[in-house]
Amino acid sequence: MTQAKEASTVKINFTGKLDDGTIIDSTYADPEDDSCQEHGPMELTLGEGDFYVPVETALVGMCVGEKKTVTITPDDAFGDFDPEDVFKVKRSELPEEITPEVGMGLEVTGEDDDLYMVTIVKVTDEEVSLDANHPLAGEELTYEFELAEIL
Repeated sequence: MTQAKEASTVKINFTGKLDDGTIIDSTYADPEDDSCQEHGPMELTLGEGDFYVPVETALVGMCVGEKKTVTITPDDAFGDFDPEDVFKVKRSELPEEITPEVGMGLEVTGEDDDLYMVTIVKVTDEEVSLDANHPLAGEELTYEFELAEIL
């Protein structure tokens, strides 16, 4: 039986979950999802870093139809949570048309003129606390996947 090798182009189906079982990513259609997002196998070339390295590594040697589960550490996903990436700005610094609410995402310009996504984590009358960490920073991820096809 043919096995996936380094540099093989493959298609996989997967479900990614957090420790509490929350699904964060999947190639399977969710009947309750009306976002019109496409589903179906993901195509990737092993070794090119198209997906999480531990998943790509685990795919090497697998045969079509074989399933595995891999746990991905923060180092191989979105990094550790960095408390220094949480900062405060004065409410007066926000555009007037924005009514800040906890959980709201904003795009901000950093000192280097690059754009960053931040999430509002606290709002007071005077200040707004913003978190520039990725929402999944510090999280361990579990991916259950199946090799659907070797191209």
